Amino acid sequence: MSRISTLALVAVLTASPACVSADPAVDAMRKKAIQFLGITKNKDGSWTKNELVGVTGLVTTALLRSGVSPEDPMVVSGLANLLSHIKKDGGIYAKGSLHRNYETCISLMALSEANADGQYTKQIKNAEKFLRELQWDQGEGIESSDAAWGGAGYGSHQRPDMSNTQFLLEALKKAGVKNDDPAMQKILKFVSRAQNLETSHNDLPFATKVNDGGFIYTPAAGSESKAGATDNGGLRSYGSMTYAGLKSLIYAGLKKDDIRVKAATAWIRKNYTLKENPGVGQQGLFYYFHTFARTMELLGEAEFTDAAGKKHAWRTELISRLQSLQQNNGSWTNPADRWYEGDPNLVTAYCLLALSHCDAE
Repeated sequence: MSRISTLALVAVLTASPACVSADPAVDAMRKKAIQFLGITKNKDGSWTKNELVGVTGLVTTALLRSGVSPEDPMVVSGLANLLSHIKKDGGIYAKGSLHRNYETCISLMALSEANADGQYTKQIKNAEKFLRELQWDQGEGIESSDAAWGGAGYGSHQRPDMSNTQFLLEALKKAGVKNDDPAMQKILKFVSRAQNLETSHNDLPFATKVNDGGFIYTPAAGSESKAGATDNGGLRSYGSMTYAGLKSLIYAGLKKDDIRVKAATAWIRKNYTLKENPGVGQQGLFYYFHTFARTMELLGEAEFTDAAGKKHAWRTELISRLQSLQQNNGSWTNPADRWYEGDPNLVTAYCLLALSHCDAE
């Protein structure tokens, strides 16, 4: 090991302790993962590459949610790196980035985790304003009848999607935006249209052809599912987006008796698994774990009953699954390298975030 790596490891081993979990396995996984991230951090405070602001934001958020202090040198340098990417428009993104929504949302969430004393409130509010301007609405020359209305997306694709929109919703919540805010109501309209459920909230053609309560990637620009299409032209629901959709419905203020929430929950009961990302196999598996954990926590069921009546202690099952996949160096990575899951920094952040929802019973 080089002298630089040795010094980095010593710094991590003497850093502020992480959260203490009721499960020793969680503590052990966290310790190894934090040590790994201490070694892979770049001199400029970033992880992987300076221009990959989203990775640095996710890692920083994961460290904070794992109990690492905002004053810890590793977190301080991560936050400083994010702050170095603030632009005049309030956004937090790399120069020339086509992922401005994603990067700003993730950075806002990292800053909010470290904002106990209010030192980042100004940056958070400026980022919120920027995100509101990015949201697809009348500013993009569309009306509320358009399937793109209310969503957020990558600049390279010229249309919003559920992944970006769930991050937008969570970032706005972290910024203190209320459910009755117009931006939140616009998001709810977009999310409802991404659900395979024929209701007064979604009259798009694909909803009638599958109608199983799950979610697709986007209802905009002709609609798309990463799980592909059915023989009748419908769009297949899949796991990560269905959990993201259900989480978003709850975040937007819908109750469990709402038809959209009930249908999405029923899809999850029918397709409950931690072996794969239902509908797309091993692709996006760790993104799925992260979204799974947050959604399950929101549902508030310590034991989740699937459609066959089997009860699942989902926290215990997720901890066991992550434990089986963690590598000796403390990281996680996905051999099915799609959506950047070949990057151990990103995937390790996903896993730490997932574990942060496994502490409370």
